[in-house]
Amino acid sequence: MAAAAAAVTVGVAAAGWFATGSASAGTLSGTLYRDPTSQVVRWVAANPNDSRTTVIRDRVASQSQAHWLSAFNLGTVTSEVSALVNAANAVSQVPVLSVYEIPNRDCGGASAGGAADLNQYQQWISQFAPALGTRMVIIVLETDALALQTCLSASEVQARDQAIATAVQTIKAADPNAKVYLDGGHSAWNSASVQANRLAAAGVQFADGFFTDVANYQPLANEAAYGRSIISALAGLGVSGKHQIIDTSRNGGATGAAGDWCGDDNSDRRIGLYPTLATGDANIDGYVWVKPPGEADGCLFTPGSFVPDLAFSLASSAQNPSTAPTTSGPSPTPTTTPSARPSTSPSTAPPSSSPPSSSSPPPSTSPPPSTSPPPSSAPPAGGSCAASYQTTSSWQGGFQGQVTVTAGASAISNWTVTWTLAGGQSISQLWNGTLTVNGAGVTVRNLSWNGALAAGASAQFGFLASGSASAPTLSCS
Repeated sequence: MAAAAAAVTVGVAAAGWFATGSASAGTLSGTLYRDPTSQVVRWVAANPNDSRTTVIRDRVASQSQAHWLSAFNLGTVTSEVSALVNAANAVSQVPVLSVYEIPNRDCGGASAGGAADLNQYQQWISQFAPALGTRMVIIVLETDALALQTCLSASEVQARDQAIATAVQTIKAADPNAKVYLDGGHSAWNSASVQANRLAAAGVQFADGFFTDVANYQPLANEAAYGRSIISALAGLGVSGKHQIIDTSRNGGATGAAGDWCGDDNSDRRIGLYPTLATGDANIDGYVWVKPPGEADGCLFTPGSFVPDLAFSLASSAQNPSTAPTTSGPSPTPTTTPSARPSTSPSTAPPSSSPPSSSSPPPSTSPPPSTSPPPSSAPPAGGSCAASYQTTSSWQGGFQGQVTVTAGASAISNWTVTWTLAGGQSISQLWNGTLTVNGAGVTVRNLSWNGALAAGASAQFGFLASGSASAPTLSCS
């Protein structure tokens, strides 16, 4: 893949930690975090008189980029993640974290590394997850892990799938506001049906969706169509409500960029759309720069190292952020044909035994995302509370629910929500509350830190359940 470098994150301006307000088409909103300690920011500060500095500063360092967690270390992960998340929280922005720690990553290519085995991987995840806190963070979980499996046996694929599914659930249990996306490859690699089956096997039902085009250069319209096809294929597998994020760090925007798979020695690539959560597309939660522009792939330079010439090459033909649109609107029609070389990984191409599909399946209309029913308890009066329910994800045999508790006209010091399970339903996991089940009766009480709510303020808890999703009738007291 693409990152042997240490920290790299970057963002844009200022919004809420949570996805508040109405998002522009996707399910997320807010401002992506710009890390002031990233490699490109440090280079700009150290080279004020370089002829390349102005372009790199204005068109690369000014933007949000993902922070890569790729150097496996059980002793430092908690402090590294906490520091980043706390810095983003302090400016009310949303960080993007790229977790790249799976064993046998990149099939032993230029970005080989990660945990020694899956037991150590789960230990790392168990220390990573609590460091996220309880605010919104976007997690790109294990690039290439699902699209590139040619070096794994059938049993190794199954073990990796289980490890990723467990990782998603561990993250969600620790931070229910975390938005987790799994590896979707890209539009010139595996077919949408193949990738959808791999996503389902790896527990995408527990995640928020999938990411595509990391470190690659497929045109935006191709990626959006590919995403729609995956969403449709997932729906056919009983997995609904999933969304896509697209890496636009060097895909050239509408037309893509030609050339072979490795960006270190290929200048025919251009920065695409600038990072934003306002996508204008109901299926797409964000355009993000997962691969930091200017960081090497491992062909000519050390993977993850910052190379000014690469950053300048990518940025010199891009729009200045002050004039670039902040939303994409409808996906434009591509004017060039993307390379058929399969690779989401900038550091190594997949083996020739894993050829790309000749064409992506035709775009299909994805199922509408789950919608929230109206509040299922009456509007709160003074000193009381109300509770509303939303099915945030569903799959064959189970679903994920979220309950929002809102105080009335006066502050409250604690809350209790009750409802009755429908036939065949049972709750397997609950977070941000204390669960008691008596027969079909469910009672959830606040924890020590989320019971006191100011007038009109809200708290949320979530749960995983088996059975068919249905909106319960909630009571809040």
